[in-house]
Amino acid sequence: MGLFDSVLGKRRSTELSLGPVESFLAITLLAIAADGYISDDETRVLNSTLWRQKMFRSYSSDTIASSIDRLLGIIRRQGSEVLLNAAIAGIPHDLHDTVFAVTTDIILADGEVTAEEEDLLNELHQALDLPDDLAQTIVAVMVIKNKG
Repeated sequence: MGLFDSVLGKRRSTELSLGPVESFLAITLLAIAADGYISDDETRVLNSTLWRQKMFRSYSSDTIASSIDRLLGIIRRQGSEVLLNAAIAGIPHDLHDTVFAVTTDIILADGEVTAEEEDLLNELHQALDLPDDLAQTIVAVMVIKNKG
């Protein structure tokens, strides 16, 4: 029991809810932050990827930056696991393969995959309930895409 629990009462954990756009952004942000370092290549890939996605075209760069700041605050205060769970819950089923492909692309942008990044992809693969053969195909294509 914490020092303030008896005075303020047990604090309830706040339920985090994200819409589809914020969920997509959160997962891609977690991907570039998974290894504890955000490379310039990863940042460039994230920015160019977001602008290619239909769902982000109507958002200004300031709006995206504000959302990123909000999501980074959630990571700092509540942890990446809380954000990932909320983001997975907020992704519509028809975007499961898309967010997995984009996340894989971002992770491969700097030419290497850390253990943390691989763990994130594995967790995402399972949580999004993607068929193994689809996930393996996506990874293979993204490896080819990021070779040169």
